[in-house]
Amino acid sequence: MLINERKTLRRIFRPTKDGEGTLKIKTNDELNNLIRNKNIINYIKAQRLSRFGHAHQMTKDRIDKKLYEWKLISTGLPGRPKIRWETDIKEDSSIMKINKWTKCIQDWVKWKEVVEKPKLSNSEVVASDEEE
Repeated sequence: MLINERKTLRRIFRPTKDGEGTLKIKTNDELNNLIRNKNIINYIKAQRLSRFGHAHQMTKDRIDKKLYEWKLISTGLPGRPKIRWETDIKEDSSIMKINKWTKCIQDWVKWKEVVEKPKLSNSEVVASDEEE
């Protein structure tokens, strides 16, 4: 996954010309310095978990909540099933070892701490200390 991140960053920060006029592609260390060692994938996962907590706490009459809880009635197309937002959330929460996420979401301060942990890490995913 980090390969795509590096590829995108190299495209964003473009090669620079050195003293002789040749193009020089930025190294991983130079890219790390430019983005201040932040991991984009962790940021996206944290934002996804944050939005999930927000959607989960909504009242039943909100359209967002209805769409979140809506289940497809008809059969899907043949082939591999589509990866859904909820599947990514379950995968992220299992990787972060959040056992009782429904209880954790109710305490907004605690959920905020859980969501912010991946942003602070430089590794791809941080394991949480949630064992409740």
